[in-house]
Amino acid sequence: MTDSTDASSHHVSYADYATGEPVVDKAVPSGPIETRWERRRFGVKLVNPANKRSKKIIVVGSGLAGGSASATLGEAGYHVKTFCYQDSPRRAHSIAAQGGINAAKNYRNDGDSVYRLFYDTVKGGDFRARESNVHRLAEISRQIIDQCVAQGVPFARDYAGLLDNRSFGGVQVSRTFYARGQTGQQLLIGAYQALERQVKAGTVEMYARHEMLELIVVEGRARGIVARDMVSGEIEVHTADAVVLASGGYGNVFYLSTNAKGCNVTASWRAHRKGALFANPCFTQIHPTCIPVSGDHQSKLTLMSESLRNDGRVWVPKKLGDDRGPNEIPHDERDYFLERKYPAFGNLVPRDIASRAAKEVCDEKRGVGPSGLGVYLDFDDAIQRLGRKAVENKYGNLFEMYERITGENPYEVPMRIFPAVHYTMGGLWVDYDLQSTVPGLYVAGEANFSDHGANRLGASALMQGLADGYFVLPVTIGDYLAKNELDAVPDDAPEVVEAVQSVTDRIDQFLSINGTRTVDSFHRELGQIMWDYCGMERTEEGLRKALDRIPELRREFWNNVKVPGTGAELNQSLEKAGRVADFLELGELMCLDALVRRESCGGHFRGESQTEDGEAQRDDENFSFTSAWEYTGRGQAPVLHKEELTFEYVHPTQRSYK
Repeated sequence: MTDSTDASSHHVSYADYATGEPVVDKAVPSGPIETRWERRRFGVKLVNPANKRSKKIIVVGSGLAGGSASATLGEAGYHVKTFCYQDSPRRAHSIAAQGGINAAKNYRNDGDSVYRLFYDTVKGGDFRARESNVHRLAEISRQIIDQCVAQGVPFARDYAGLLDNRSFGGVQVSRTFYARGQTGQQLLIGAYQALERQVKAGTVEMYARHEMLELIVVEGRARGIVARDMVSGEIEVHTADAVVLASGGYGNVFYLSTNAKGCNVTASWRAHRKGALFANPCFTQIHPTCIPVSGDHQSKLTLMSESLRNDGRVWVPKKLGDDRGPNEIPHDERDYFLERKYPAFGNLVPRDIASRAAKEVCDEKRGVGPSGLGVYLDFDDAIQRLGRKAVENKYGNLFEMYERITGENPYEVPMRIFPAVHYTMGGLWVDYDLQSTVPGLYVAGEANFSDHGANRLGASALMQGLADGYFVLPVTIGDYLAKNELDAVPDDAPEVVEAVQSVTDRIDQFLSINGTRTVDSFHRELGQIMWDYCGMERTEEGLRKALDRIPELRREFWNNVKVPGTGAELNQSLEKAGRVADFLELGELMCLDALVRRESCGGHFRGESQTEDGEAQRDDENFSFTSAWEYTGRGQAPVLHKEELTFEYVHPTQRSYK
């Protein structure tokens, strides 16, 4: 039976979901939080070095999490197969990260520490992340910088030659290491060269232009994947002892986002349909510093680094209808609204706070630009204080990028920015070992849910991806492999045959529908529904509208989509059709998750749950849990499993940046 049943069968409302047994993280050690990771590392069972060559591991994704995991596992002696859909592993979307990577090195001697990074991250996530995972992340952050410096990553340095730092939103210390506005690119090149070293050594086999389309599960364990060679169209089977998904986030469900156009949820969603719980899907990050939408022709949005808020000041005119040019408006007629509302943090409030504040002034009709959906990010004060040359040294490539896109010189005219979908905190549920609810399936980086709660602080994505890949997975996967002696899976095993058949049936169906609407038209319509009803502000009424409309759109998709060409060739329409089909299912689950979570927290803002001054109002008594959703079948309501969150060290309070 294929996905065609979605087109005709009766759809049970997702709002009729059931609640199942709680989900528990059984891998996390007890005892003092400062020693949990060390004790977990000591407690793992080791694989004999001579035996590692016989252990096969599949890694899906070659970004910071996947690339670093592949390189480290290959260096350890395992036989690794790494897959990416790009033409080179260094084209992964991690390359787009601009501003920096956090680490608790305290080079500035300004009061930073592992505990403060831990505290800021739990608080920044609005108390919806696990303490144990976040503390481990803070600990490992210091090792990451040493690792990357040893690889030759060209971090910025101060006059004395020491590594430089700058501040990011949500913190009051300088802990963000950076390489101008190219930090993600430089870190990825570091991981890439380590990966290519292992390719040359023969421990890693690299499969570029391959897309994972199915997870192979044998006797309840993840044992491989079905992938499509995107050039020839050939369907391939690859089996292993364990599978790592490091395939990124799902922000492109909104169609317009800061993600690369190819970013998708298919690897994670295929695993979800095979038994992996999907956690907190509604936790979406809206980034405040993006170039505003300019028209219907756009297929994606461009991010301007959060690092710009170190020296840039955010403002709008005080008066309604003030259409003067920004340089004609005197300082006393400008509303520096972030500095006014949040004096303790000013322009460096966390992303969710800054985004809602920008939306608020635009809702008041004080937004700038042709659409009125924009605010100014002004560097005039910084240029006068530091000099243009110093600003160029910090942000030159970002200013150049802005000018190329908009035609405006930000040294002379303030940038215009507006919030846009950027990152997803939700993802596949994993335990402390980063293992999903499918044994042998591990999930790293943005593809898992584990570290950021309801809102990610800037410069923490790169930290998590590299921590997972370089330092966590090599320890925990080894423990799994040492404890489980697994026989090889033959290509004619029933589970393999079934997985291949489901992939070929799905491709055949896409090609046979021969409708009248393009894949992109469905994606764009889904994205508009998601932005309108599950975007910066969600309400019960809007979410219920979305839950009515998305199943209708999905049925229309399966009856009326047009996918030209064949499966035995390079076919980008076919690739997009598979991805959009999965987005149509994910979007419904996101809206349900947002509907069920009747509170505001971090990037999830329910209009019915706010304080008197318009801030997010959590409900810790009823919603201090992770939502972990179980797939029950096509068109069927999912089952909610709750993981209760406990806070022994950072006690939940009303988050304030004032």
